Amino acid sequence: MQQTDKAHTFHALHVKGSPLILYNIWDAGSAAAVAEAGAKALATGSWSVAAAHGFGDGEKIPVEFLAQVARRIVETVGLPLSVDFEGAYATDPQGAADNVSRILDAGAVGINFEDQIVGGSGLHTIADQAKRIAAIRAMAEARGVPLFINARTDLFLKESERDRHSGLIEEAKQRAKAFADAGASGFFAPALVDEVLIEDLCDASPLPVNIMAMKSAPDAATLGQLGVARISHGPGPYRAAMASLKDAAAAVYG
Repeated sequence: MQQTDKAHTFHALHVKGSPLILYNIWDAGSAAAVAEAGAKALATGSWSVAAAHGFGDGEKIPVEFLAQVARRIVETVGLPLSVDFEGAYATDPQGAADNVSRILDAGAVGINFEDQIVGGSGLHTIADQAKRIAAIRAMAEARGVPLFINARTDLFLKESERDRHSGLIEEAKQRAKAFADAGASGFFAPALVDEVLIEDLCDASPLPVNIMAMKSAPDAATLGQLGVARISHGPGPYRAAMASLKDAAAAVYG
C-alpha cells in the first residue's frame, strides 16, 4: 500500500462513536506483535520510544534517531503508522514543518503534535499553535500526503486537580476549533477522564476526539457512546511489557 493510500485509510478509521483503538508501540518488534494481534493501524508513544532506546521523554531522543525507528516500523509492518512527535522539535512554524517532513520521509502517515512548550512551561498560545499546524499542513499538502495531524492539547494533563478540568473545557473547545481551521485532522485531550466533559468536548469539537485509556478513564465501550473517535494507550503498553519482562527475568535469577 502506498503512503497516500495508508493516509486515507488512517483518516477513515476515525469514526465518532466507533473509536479506533491504538495500543501504542515503541519499535519494529512491538509493532509486529501488535499488528499480529489484530491492530488496524499503529501509533508510537513518545515516552515509550525514548525509554526503549535509553532516552528521557521531552524530545531527548534525537529526531534523526526517531525517524530511523519510524522507518524500521514502516518497513517491517504494512499498517498505517502515526508517530508521536511531541512539539516537532521546534517552536517556529517552519522549523516544525521541516522536522515533520523527516517523519514523512520515513513513511509515516500521521503525527501527534502537542501544544505544550516542550522544555519550557505552559502552552503555546492558540494563535501560535495554529500557525505551527498550518505550516505542517502546507508542507504535507505540497508533498501530496494527506497527513493526519492529531493536535494534542495538554490543558488537562498540566492540571493534576481533576475537579478543575471543567474550568478548562471552554478553552479546549476553542483550541479544537482553531486547530481544525489551521488544518488539524484530530484533537487529542490526554488526562481528560470525566464522562460529562468528554461528551461535551466530542459534541463541540469539529475534529474527531482522541482520549487516552487510563485507569480512571471510562472503558472503550463507554468512550464510544460518548462520541470518541480514537482511543490511545500512551506509555501503558511499554510499562506492562517491561514489568512482564522484569518478572520473567526475576524468576530466572531468583
